[in-house]
Amino acid sequence: MGSIEVRNPLLSKKLKRTETRLLIIDDNQIRFNQIRDLLTGNEYQVDAVLLDDLQNFEKQLNFNWDLIIFGRAYDLKYEQALSIVRLSKQPDLPMILLKPEDYQPEQYADYIRKGIYDILNLDYPDRFYVGLVRALSFSRMNQTQQHLLEELETVQIQAQSLVEDSNKAVATIQEGIHIQANDDYLKLFGLKSEDEIIGLPLLDLLQPEELNEFKTRFKKISQGQFELGGFEIHSNNPSVAAANPLKLEFLASTSEEDALQLTIDSANAQSSASAEKSPSKPNPLQLLKRELTREPAAANALITFSFAAYEPRILNADWETYMGYFNNIEAFLKEQTRIPLFKLEHDVLVGVIQADSQEILESKLVGLASLSKPQLIQVNQQDYSFNLRIGHSKIDAKLEEAQLEQSIARAFSTPLPVQQQSSEFMLDIPAETLAKTEAAPSLEFSIAGSATLAAAPAETPTPEKAPTPAPAATIPPVSPAATAAPVAMPGSILHALRQCLERGEIHLKYQQLYDKEDTNLYTYEVTSGFIFENKWQDISKILELNEEDELSIKLDRWILVESCKQLHNFITQYPDARLIVNLNRAVLFKDRTFPEFISKLITIIRSKLQHPLTLQFAEEDILLNREDAQKYLRILRDHGAEISIREFGHSMYSEILLREMDTNMVTIHPELATKLNTKTEELQEKISGFLEIKPVNVLLRELNDMTSFANAWNVDARFIQGDYFQKKLDHLIDVQER
Repeated sequence: MGSIEVRNPLLSKKLKRTETRLLIIDDNQIRFNQIRDLLTGNEYQVDAVLLDDLQNFEKQLNFNWDLIIFGRAYDLKYEQALSIVRLSKQPDLPMILLKPEDYQPEQYADYIRKGIYDILNLDYPDRFYVGLVRALSFSRMNQTQQHLLEELETVQIQAQSLVEDSNKAVATIQEGIHIQANDDYLKLFGLKSEDEIIGLPLLDLLQPEELNEFKTRFKKISQGQFELGGFEIHSNNPSVAAANPLKLEFLASTSEEDALQLTIDSANAQSSASAEKSPSKPNPLQLLKRELTREPAAANALITFSFAAYEPRILNADWETYMGYFNNIEAFLKEQTRIPLFKLEHDVLVGVIQADSQEILESKLVGLASLSKPQLIQVNQQDYSFNLRIGHSKIDAKLEEAQLEQSIARAFSTPLPVQQQSSEFMLDIPAETLAKTEAAPSLEFSIAGSATLAAAPAETPTPEKAPTPAPAATIPPVSPAATAAPVAMPGSILHALRQCLERGEIHLKYQQLYDKEDTNLYTYEVTSGFIFENKWQDISKILELNEEDELSIKLDRWILVESCKQLHNFITQYPDARLIVNLNRAVLFKDRTFPEFISKLITIIRSKLQHPLTLQFAEEDILLNREDAQKYLRILRDHGAEISIREFGHSMYSEILLREMDTNMVTIHPELATKLNTKTEELQEKISGFLEIKPVNVLLRELNDMTSFANAWNVDARFIQGDYFQKKLDHLIDVQER
């Protein structure tokens, strides 16, 4: 009985034929040599780089690698490295962790959930080698798949361009039946629309003179013998009598499984091709089709972005500015939506949204509505405005390319869906709002539409003249507050702010936080602003608002309602999502019904979390009246909100506030945060002092580059945030979703 050699294909020579590129993060040259020698000893060609610092790691990520192996590093943690890799040009690059000294087997699953591919022990070389090769095989498979997809797309675009350039008649045949045809094919046989040819047998149309010979050849071609696919026939169809002979070429269809692509060259087609030579260009419809079939999903929609209004100046601008305007808007949309976008015209873009269910798809579509507000784009250091018109059309992933154009036309005319109105989402709070006024704004909250504010005049009614309530959908005139604040004059920033609030054109910006503990992954900070004199205005920096209590309160209530609508919609996709909303001081000190308002808001959000809403106030505002702030913040906590203090830690009273205030989070002051890149130990010492007083969550924000984002891992700030991880966006979206 002979012996049987069992071979694992994973350990074959296939992976050894190309160079293996390893990026090894370790402070031990001996381990580096062991890993390299282990592979070269097994006939691998190895190109490995050793580093143990952030700066070199950042540089090396500009190159392509097969694997990252993480051991120990001076100023780099494995969690830090993982977060940076996810945001690099190779987000799926596998990282192997060399077994840490304090590693326990029960921790294995937690490491894998965080993003580690595997944990390997160099003390057992054979097992280490097998684990390394398994990871390498996975990495190469991913790279090959990506490469093949890119090549396939290139070939398909080239094939389509060739067909367009040659004006050939092309049809798709399945089981001998026409399922698709281009205009030239229809014209060749005297047909007016594709509807006339779909379902028509190929033989009925071609009517070849040598019928049996054609049937025999066609059967072999259908079985995959495409070397027989090119031949000529004479057709008995009177519509093509003048075009005989017809030159046929059968190929496998690129758009349909088990189908054939038939191309017909005739005398008419050749003369037409020479007379009308069109330039070669990718077909957006074909690109859309590729995107739908690349990763099939249960629910799909086409989105169209066109212009409701241009910036008037752009029409008289130079060519560079004119094109930059449209190109920058395209870049803005890609950043905001994170979906594939294709240009139909210079001012019309179309994209694809995919989801696991119709409910999640609906949630994503509703979230896009905020992009319809007036926007600003910068071109050559100049700000230009634009308004988008957004439409949608739900489609089947198997939609034929020929039907895509109809779907795009339907999307262009179909507005985005809005949230369904329901009586349980109505919030009406007719109560005293300003501490020293006798009548107050009431607010109606409808998940379906915008928040509406209504108020009665602040003066005491008299028998001669009763107060007249303002219309439900408008912001009423400013009521005089006890502080006798000056009335905003036309042309002033407060007058513009009031008008934007009336029109619902305040922009809410959402920026995702990175949680080092990987538990609160979907936490977003909400900031607000508006466009005034063609410039972006950050509402938190408008000092004049401190003198307009009523406007400030209306604004903060509106911001809370609109952001909570977004959250209510977003938890369909991510049930663990939560918001940190930045507010001004008036709503804390002057709005007596604010706690009840917050309690009702939290109820209608319908989150499964106990505290989906965190209210964030500036340290400077709290310092104005520590005693009242302490009382009001505690009441807000009792009504279900969590509390955060922003611009924290820079004043001499910060530690006192931390002891006195019922807060669970602090956002470090920007001036203190600048120490991150220059005096990290000093910043850490400061944060350690805060944490000794109270175990609060610490947030470092405005980390807009890789260096500051990575350095933030070296201090005890649980949450880090900045443009490097996710920019401020107009709607809620998870930057980690791929």
